Amino acid sequence: MPASPETVSQAIEALKKEGYTEDFNLRQDCLECRNGRFRVFHDEFHIDKFYRFEGDSDPGDESIVYAISSEKHGLKGVLVNAYGIYSEPLTDQMLEKLR
Repeated sequence: MPASPETVSQAIEALKKEGYTEDFNLRQDCLECRNGRFRVFHDEFHIDKFYRFEGDSDPGDESIVYAISSEKHGLKGVLVNAYGIYSEPLTDQMLEKLR
């Protein structure tokens, strides 16, 4: 079993090799990709795995890399999201999904 990635960029690169090629952007009530062409709502995607990174000295370095798939839209991609005080305001459904 390969070692876990040590950086966000290593995680993204590894996931791209596994077919997670979309770059998802987090919105209040959905995920978007391809410049808004696709909007994927909380009940239309699954989190296949995630990697959590904690900044040693800078809380701004704390983030989670999610590997996300959507059967409905035929998409697989990556979402990078800060957590803690820097996280985005989200609907309850999106917060629950990303826990």
